Amino acid sequence: MGYLLTKEGVNAVLKEWAESYLIYAPVRMSGKGAFSETDSIRYAPITTVEEIEFEKKSDFPFKEVLIPLSETLFFFTEDQVTEADGPKKNAIILLRSCDLHSVKRLDEIYIKNEYEDYYYKRIRDNVKFVLMGCKNAFENCFCVDMQTNRIETYDASLEKKGDFYEMDNRFADWETVLERNGMSRRVVVPSYVTETNVHVSIPQGLSLDVSRSKIWDEYDSRCINCGRCNFVCPTCTCFSMQDIFYTDNGKIGERRRVAASCMVDGYTDVAGGGAYRQKNGQRMRFRVLHKVYDFKKRFGFHMCTGCGRCDDVCPEYISFSDCINKLGIAVKEVGGHNEE
Repeated sequence: MGYLLTKEGVNAVLKEWAESYLIYAPVRMSGKGAFSETDSIRYAPITTVEEIEFEKKSDFPFKEVLIPLSETLFFFTEDQVTEADGPKKNAIILLRSCDLHSVKRLDEIYIKNEYEDYYYKRIRDNVKFVLMGCKNAFENCFCVDMQTNRIETYDASLEKKGDFYEMDNRFADWETVLERNGMSRRVVVPSYVTETNVHVSIPQGLSLDVSRSKIWDEYDSRCINCGRCNFVCPTCTCFSMQDIFYTDNGKIGERRRVAASCMVDGYTDVAGGGAYRQKNGQRMRFRVLHKVYDFKKRFGFHMCTGCGRCDDVCPEYISFSDCINKLGIAVKEVGGHNEE
């Protein structure tokens, strides 16, 4: 059931939630942008609805809550291993439809894959999701074409409507607090985008044959392998392992899982001095086909959710949506065939 709430009513709900949860939402960080005198919008803990940025797309996704940039897995001594503690409090994440679809992608990789990831699951099991309605598409979004513009699997929704707020609730444990602080009950349907300015078309006949196409060669010089596209992508999950030895005793330390990027130097280095995908075009090919070909071949839906953040952040103005649309040219170039 949905509710209409005042600003004070929403803040009362958030205050009660905060007793059991850390609440994360997109927040405008003044002066924290990549360039001087610019802002950054990224996820941070909030306590009031006024802190939430409803009108702009976040520059960084929610995923740092579920998969921290650096996460200690365990501590070790010469003869003992001790598991690191998990989060001490449950979490609520406010996010848009495309990002909530991204959670489904993360779950497939970390939970429903061949092996369940213990460290991801212990966080994931204690997270609730509040959908933020999208009235209009943002720059570079192509969520409609990726079929991620709308979603039903949320615990609650929150949307600003003039001077008031609408919430839809699907988690029974929250019904009492919402009923107590809501002005009135009503049917609430979260807003969703129906049209974007950017469009993509994934071609029929797409296969690994397109890896032989020459469309990838331009990225050898255009891409500077900074990895920004990976770190702002809500579905990129690459990581490396680091053993940290303490300076006061070199025989003890901790093992950390640290976010990594398939686009940067060193990621594909192997023992003996070898390295795969040394050229930037090869890395771009790997990333594009992983997002719109092999992930779907394995799990049944595309990895890319069309949020457009990679286009927003690229210093060389490389457009991922353009990369997808060039696949049609690549299929024709290599004489592609239908592959189910």
